[in-house]
Amino acid sequence: MNRISDLFQRKKNNILNVYCTAGYPQLNSTLPVMKALQDSGVDMIELGMPYSDPLADGPVIQASSSKALANGMTIATLFEQLRGFRQQIHVPVILMGYMNPVLQYGFEKFCQHAADVPVDGLILPDLPEYEYENEYGAIIQRYGLKFIFLVTPETSEERIRRLDSLSTGFLYAVSSSSTTGKDKDMHAVNSYLQRLQDLQLKNPVLVGFGIKDKATFRQACEHANGAIIGTAFIKALENTPDVEGATKKFITDIKN
Repeated sequence: MNRISDLFQRKKNNILNVYCTAGYPQLNSTLPVMKALQDSGVDMIELGMPYSDPLADGPVIQASSSKALANGMTIATLFEQLRGFRQQIHVPVILMGYMNPVLQYGFEKFCQHAADVPVDGLILPDLPEYEYENEYGAIIQRYGLKFIFLVTPETSEERIRRLDSLSTGFLYAVSSSSTTGKDKDMHAVNSYLQRLQDLQLKNPVLVGFGIKDKATFRQACEHANGAIIGTAFIKALENTPDVEGATKKFITDIKN
């Protein structure tokens, strides 16, 4: 069974998914950060593949991408780093990135290498559903990878149901239509998540964008299966010589 499916079967609520940028803060930080996240008790890791023009990312994650690219991170380098990583990382891992570098790498080759290492799923925010259905979805499925679509408060009920039917891991509920890292009106977010809950969707729902601490994590989990934290964690890694210590402190503060 896919690790994502297994996770949601074992644990229905309070699932903590943390985003980190591959190759940040140092080129060789990828695995130490992932190991520290796992050891600190996160349920899932969303591993960002740095890109020069990340549409959905706010300034903090953009800056981490720029630093990772300057460090020399590429998709090929990332797959080298991930070779054999399952000997120490057992939680589900999702690669998050954008179509341009994936297409340059070669879409099928990318899926094959992702499955080989192996990761469990993909988030590609700029892959349209039409192209997913008619071209890329079959390739993703051929290699046993889950695919996660994003919905926002502005997404119509009809489209939410459509994207829910296409998603195979979980549904990523973006808390607002802005970029990552901005403070959100959690009351408005709660009513949006309640609306998703009332739709009785096929997939579990994880909420992201603006989840930054214990309080916002708990609020997000009231009407969703869990939450995704990115910007706040990347900030915690800035200018620290002790990546493992900073990671442990950050996750402990959220979970305890």
